[in-house]
Amino acid sequence: MGNTMVVSIGRNEIGEGKPVYVIGEIGLNHNGDVDLAMQLIDVAADAGAQAVKFQKRTPEISTPEHMKNTPRDTPWGTMTYLEYRYRVEFDREQYKEIGDYAHLRGLDWFASPWDEPSVDFLEELDVVAHKVASASVTDLGMLRALAATGKPIILSTGMSTLEQIDRAVAVFDPEKLIILHATSTYPLPAEEANIRMIPTLMDRYAGIPIGYSGHERGLQISIAAVALGATVVERHITLDRTMWGSDHAASLEPQGFEHLVRDIRVVGEALGDGVKRVFPGELAPLAKLRRVDA
Repeated sequence: MGNTMVVSIGRNEIGEGKPVYVIGEIGLNHNGDVDLAMQLIDVAADAGAQAVKFQKRTPEISTPEHMKNTPRDTPWGTMTYLEYRYRVEFDREQYKEIGDYAHLRGLDWFASPWDEPSVDFLEELDVVAHKVASASVTDLGMLRALAATGKPIILSTGMSTLEQIDRAVAVFDPEKLIILHATSTYPLPAEEANIRMIPTLMDRYAGIPIGYSGHERGLQISIAAVALGATVVERHITLDRTMWGSDHAASLEPQGFEHLVRDIRVVGEALGDGVKRVFPGELAPLAKLRRVDA
């Protein structure tokens, strides 16, 4: 294990030897409903996560042109994709309410902005950090706007080449950067998870904490990511995977998320420091069982 830097977000320190920073990705799973968002904040806090994350869009800018007028069936009837995007966005007052509640529950909260006005919007709410969604890795204009905030940055790397990631990483202060390995397939099949990328990223971006953002259905891959050195784990959370919305199927329900955090804590503790020693618990068996002393 190399020496990673420690990045502070809110009340938490992130890096090697620190507790794994677990983010409950609420994303759009609140379906535009503040009460649902608060219930999901409760799910994250009750499970023992340290943060919740949202997504912030200015739909007019962030929605690809060819998608804007595509019809979308929603719980509010059929509408264009652009109208749907507006329907699930929270305004400033709603975000203040949600952010205050997250803070009350002891959680950091932040969001992935999908365009430059959204960066300004989040800065006005004084978020503790910013997240770069995998879709935004090549949006260098927005990345520069994020770097200019001076806040810690969590960079997801799904659907990107190493060259694209290099260009994005170069925009940011390496002492305030965390990089997450991700594959942006929803839900994620095991054969596309490629979690050996975690040590690859650790080697390539020496010192920068590396984590994992997962979209798989179960818990195993995220737990294995911690064993491979992930210092951050982000997973989508939902009250019910069968709810309407694009991300619910690739999300964890409350009990699953609770088990995930529990298991991450156990694995985090079990990793140790890689230095061989005889532990106190071994002394009695040693006295009883070893016949030949060295």
